[in-house]
Amino acid sequence: MTYHIAIDVSSVLRRTVCDLYSNLVTRPTGATVRKAIEEALAEQPEPNVTVIDFSHVTLLDFSCADEIVGKLLDAYQRAGGTPRTYFLIRGVHDAHLEAIEAVLERYDLAVIVQDDNGAVKLVGTLDDGARRVWHLVRQRGRVVASDVQEEFGDPVEDCSRVLDELFARRLVVRRDDGGVALPHAS
Repeated sequence: MTYHIAIDVSSVLRRTVCDLYSNLVTRPTGATVRKAIEEALAEQPEPNVTVIDFSHVTLLDFSCADEIVGKLLDAYQRAGGTPRTYFLIRGVHDAHLEAIEAVLERYDLAVIVQDDNGAVKLVGTLDDGARRVWHLVRQRGRVVASDVQEEFGDPVEDCSRVLDELFARRLVVRRDDGGVALPHAS
């Protein structure tokens, strides 16, 4: 079983910094929000898919994106081992996306984002081969290396390596019966 956790960034902002606005600006504000999110995550059961929800955030500057998205995801990525926490960023507006993409590139990270209309896409740094495998997992919901081989004709060892990269980067959940796309992980 995979737990699903939602963290409303604007609520964290109001609770930890100021309840008067929904703008994420300045590095200290971003650091405070990130620390509150880390504290909340430390209390959550694993494995989990954590939705970081920016739906009610009006403005997200680069320094806050760096603190909240970059440093948070980088810390989990550097932790290594078997991933137990996966991330999905929801409620991303076009203005947010510019800052988030710049931060992901800086940290060599990738993450799945969902816009206000529910459309899901992969953003950040990831080679084309891994992106096409991620799209296959997303389309089918669940795949194993032989499914990837059948679809693209690559050697099964290469398919396994790409799936392992997606698992390690927390973009696909590893199950005994294959890789599962995050929105389908349960």
